[in-house]
Amino acid sequence: EMAASLCKNFLQTTKKRRLQQRSASLYTGAHGYKEELIKKKLQQFAGGSINLSKDSNGIGILTLNNPKLMNAFTGTMILELQERVTELENWKDGKGLIMYGAGNTFCSGSDLNTVKAIPNSQASSDPNQDGMNICMFMQSTLTRLMRLPLISVALVQGKALGGGAEVTTACDFRLMTPGSEIRFVHKHMGLVPGWGGAARLVRIVGSRAALQLLSGAARVDPEKALHLGLSEDTLSSSDETRALEEARAWLSQYTEGPASMIQAVKKVVTAGRELPLEAALRTEKDIFGTVWGGPANLQALVRRPK
Repeated sequence: EMAASLCKNFLQTTKKRRLQQRSASLYTGAHGYKEELIKKKLQQFAGGSINLSKDSNGIGILTLNNPKLMNAFTGTMILELQERVTELENWKDGKGLIMYGAGNTFCSGSDLNTVKAIPNSQASSDPNQDGMNICMFMQSTLTRLMRLPLISVALVQGKALGGGAEVTTACDFRLMTPGSEIRFVHKHMGLVPGWGGAARLVRIVGSRAALQLLSGAARVDPEKALHLGLSEDTLSSSDETRALEEARAWLSQYTEGPASMIQAVKKVVTAGRELPLEAALRTEKDIFGTVWGGPANLQALVRRPK
């Protein structure tokens, strides 16, 4: 009993530590990051919303909802995205996530009115630092989105431009509808990606293709995205309702089974991608310990005895 209790406490401590690591910000005050200050400034620029629905089958639908501006991120949408990611981190029954934009388009990046106004709000003493704080805020949020113990897919309808293109790279997979496009247009704005999109893009398509996409600001249609490995599949319909149904069906092939198993699989893959080999192996061992002898394991042994 003592051994079982110690094992249980160890697993609970390990789980708590991993959750804290997932939700922790990438940046601190030592980096010049002032999260509470930038939150107050973002709150001033309202519009649109980030909506989350969770099905009983463990699939979440995260909707970027600002169709008048092609779902561009306003200040309050940036804040709401962080809140929804926190909610998803605590979703014990979650297995998958579909992220898409309302009004048959994905996202056009930042709301330029917000971008222009924030440096001048509340008599900002350092406009450059405001931009850096938004950059760090979104990098932290999208990194947490990428690390969710859910299998995530970005459903790209219409256009995913600039920051919207960056957001697609924070999902595990991307599906595109006919006529849609992903385009990293940052160069035309005199910028480079600032939401972590460049770093993630290199890991998805390789440095050579990433350099071409960023320096050329090229339009990536469904066919090219498939060729580059940026997209997994092209759906048959551009209709919002049908495309969502297709995305659900596509995702379901990876989310069959108990939530604990799907989450464990995602966690070991995340560790393998992000950690040095020895640390990844130790993490894999810890996660293995949470499922060994668990309900799914025992049921599988009964169904398929060797």
